[in-house]
Amino acid sequence: MLIRRKAGVCCLMMLLNSVAALSQKTSSPTPESLSNARAVDHVFRSSSLNRDMHYLILLPHDYAGGKRFPVLYLLHGLYGDYKNWDTRTRLEADAESLPLLIVMPDAGDSWYTNSATKPADKFEDYIAKDLISEIDGKYRTIPDKSSRAIAGLSMGGYGAVKLALKYPERFAFVGSLSGAFNAAQNLDDLRPDFRNKLLEVFGAAANHTRAENDVFLLLKDSHAYPYFYLACGSADFFLDTNRALAAHLSRQKIPYEYHETQGGHDWHYWDSALDSMLKAVSRTLAP
Repeated sequence: MLIRRKAGVCCLMMLLNSVAALSQKTSSPTPESLSNARAVDHVFRSSSLNRDMHYLILLPHDYAGGKRFPVLYLLHGLYGDYKNWDTRTRLEADAESLPLLIVMPDAGDSWYTNSATKPADKFEDYIAKDLISEIDGKYRTIPDKSSRAIAGLSMGGYGAVKLALKYPERFAFVGSLSGAFNAAQNLDDLRPDFRNKLLEVFGAAANHTRAENDVFLLLKDSHAYPYFYLACGSADFFLDTNRALAAHLSRQKIPYEYHETQGGHDWHYWDSALDSMLKAVSRTLAP
């Protein structure tokens, strides 16, 4: 009777260990095991923010083949999060045949800027330094400017353009849909509903943080900037600032394309405009 009980206990322990091992294996997939183009949620420690941050990563179908791939960093908008692009657009279908890693980081309502009033909120450094190091260190990327792009919508469009202007040596392509390019200028006066967060991030009107993050002041003709892709709906309340940036790029003779089509500041427009921008990314980045 004692021998049978011991044997039963041993079998039970072996079964429990097997289940635990299987649970650990399936709950923590490695980059090498993710061969399908599906968005996977990851967390990493940002040294700039001193906190854990989420990102989704969408891998190409042939990622398991061992090749290296270009990367697109895709930024969300105000009041959004890192899951929006995947859940509210046809991103996975649009990107299915593209040889790209697509990274969607979480950034709250930070305007992708190192805050003027909260020293701990270094969201520019988090994207430009920590996140890129995380992705290049963990995945088979091509860690070179020629194979790196950044894009976004609304607040994310502003953030993408601002980061590309500040770090032109890191990106070959920058894209924006409905970019809020007047964020550091007078957007807090034009949109009182955004005011509290804008004042927190950029400070009062005379704060130096505004000038340091004004895309129109950052844009100069002496740099080798990435290729610019701008798109905006004709009924969007950011239409004027998008037209102004396109005109500024034209005056500076910086390579760009600007698309103005029917649509507003909403997911219907962003979903319809995404496919064209992704194709422009794929054409521009080195394979």
